[in-house]
Amino acid sequence: MLLHEFNPSIKALTVIVCVLILSVFFDPVTPFLTLVVTAGATFIFGKVSFKRWILLFSPFIFMAIIYIWSALIFSKTIEGETILWTWGIFTLTEEGFQRALSLGMRVLSFTSLSLLFILTTKPTEFLLSLMQQCRLPPKLAYGIMAGYRFLPLMKEEFEIIRSAHRIRGVPKARKLSEKMAELKRYSVPLLAGAIRKAERTAMAMESKGFTGDRNRDFYQKISVSWKDWAYFSFFIGAVLASAYISWLFGFLRLYNGEL
Repeated sequence: MLLHEFNPSIKALTVIVCVLILSVFFDPVTPFLTLVVTAGATFIFGKVSFKRWILLFSPFIFMAIIYIWSALIFSKTIEGETILWTWGIFTLTEEGFQRALSLGMRVLSFTSLSLLFILTTKPTEFLLSLMQQCRLPPKLAYGIMAGYRFLPLMKEEFEIIRSAHRIRGVPKARKLSEKMAELKRYSVPLLAGAIRKAERTAMAMESKGFTGDRNRDFYQKISVSWKDWAYFSFFIGAVLASAYISWLFGFLRLYNGEL
């Protein structure tokens, strides 16, 4: 069964619970093993392009490296720790290196869980699931859905307005003052167009009897089955199994306010 077929709300709950459990531990092995399991499940059971995944994942690799480097530079040496290397005022300890590596692995593990949810979940189905399973008010959900649908249209209108300005001989802005004036020229027609679309959408919804009542029928039913809870149990079990393996090798530590 593909990851795309699971209930979106259960997938979101899985990510939240996994992140909370991972936050309890502060060792490099637990988040690393969770990262491996999550990335493997994403590509094996999800129709996800590796190129797109690595494109979204790569900025967080850089962020993790920054976290590791900062933790190594500004870490405090505690008495009794094993010193690996000393150079001037800089002292690298085994425990400090593990703390820094744990911080970086946390970032990558959280990112992999988030990407699994984002790349295997349709926004429309997620909002429908929030309404049906989590009792999200329909007025709020459909407002978010309408705004999400407007984003591609806003981009298309922006390109049309910019092309129209170029045809009429408006030069490309180079100075800061010219860019501010250009922003004003673009924002006014975009805002006017957005207001017109919002009014038409509101009138269309009202004409079709949309009142925002929670007790309403849905054309597309989103249900929860035992397979969704099996998905939830699998990832929670994977995180706990990673922690157990870390404990077997003597790396497992609980978070105690370390930086």
